[in-house]
Amino acid sequence: MKLLKLTLGLAVASASLAACNPNGEKATVVSETGATERSEAGVPDIVYVNSDSLLANYEYFKDVRTRLQGKAEAKEKSLRSQAESFQKEVQRFQQQAGGMTQQQAQATEQRLMQKQQQLQALQQSSGNELMSEESEEMKKIYDQVEAYLKKLSEEKGYKMVLTYQRGNSAILYSDSTRDITTDVVSGLNQEYEAEKADTTKTNTPTKK
Repeated sequence: MKLLKLTLGLAVASASLAACNPNGEKATVVSETGATERSEAGVPDIVYVNSDSLLANYEYFKDVRTRLQGKAEAKEKSLRSQAESFQKEVQRFQQQAGGMTQQQAQATEQRLMQKQQQLQALQQSSGNELMSEESEEMKKIYDQVEAYLKKLSEEKGYKMVLTYQRGNSAILYSDSTRDITTDVVSGLNQEYEAEKADTTKTNTPTKK
């Protein structure tokens, strides 16, 4: 059983940095107020985040991935052990079937078939459980990133935050000054460390 590859879409809006007008000239991206794509303070209105780099450096994502992979490996080990045990039972039955009555053989076959079905059901439920937990965790990550980007945009004056992923992005080229991935990762990690510290403090029993 393999843990599904964790992925994350960070786009809070979709747009192109530039477009062509009917005359074939490159058009300038305009903000809601009609200003050019850079604000008066020199801060770009439209920026982007590299989702690959964000996932590679976001500590919460890495902790989630490690935990889910560990859980998947533990389940796989347990299922493999049960499957091997079942296979040994089948082999014993095959070796001893010749000395059994027809009634004994049929009863043993029925029991082994039921056990096989139980193992298959357990494998299916384990896979569904992992996928469900992964989906919940990815939603949490998406919500946290979205909330942080909203707060950061209000502070910096960003009008739009795009996501960039090599080989799967609408952004073919952009000035590197519009890449805010490092700032976003730093901010998210700071919030995560603060959250972990609060959780540790809350869960630490007080000495009497």
